[in-house]
Amino acid sequence: MRHLVIASALLAALGPVSAPPMHAAAAVPPGHVYFWPDPNQMGPGGAWDYAPPGYREADTRVKRHAYSFDSRASVTVYAISYQPGSCLYRAIYPDDYSNNWEWATKFDGVSDTTMGCQPG
Repeated sequence: MRHLVIASALLAALGPVSAPPMHAAAAVPPGHVYFWPDPNQMGPGGAWDYAPPGYREADTRVKRHAYSFDSRASVTVYAISYQPGSCLYRAIYPDDYSNNWEWATKFDGVSDTTMGCQPG
């Protein structure tokens, strides 16, 4: 019983222990752009990764649901949004990021060109 009292006293003295947040932002490697399904670079399943060149359709976790991103690409890339009869793009510059992206519900994919889309 005495060991239990001592252990309880030690734990109380240490204070609350908190675990790191689940799916916290990971360091984005050079040449890549990460998109997260939640604000503040978080979300279930972690980040979805794009690296130029070419076009990639967004993963279902972030398609029309990319609430944050971080770009370490060395070139400008373009978020693409398909609209009825057209498409829009939004430039993402090197070292650009957003923790609460206004394009979250428009994001369908990303490319290293505008793909003939209009600015949006």
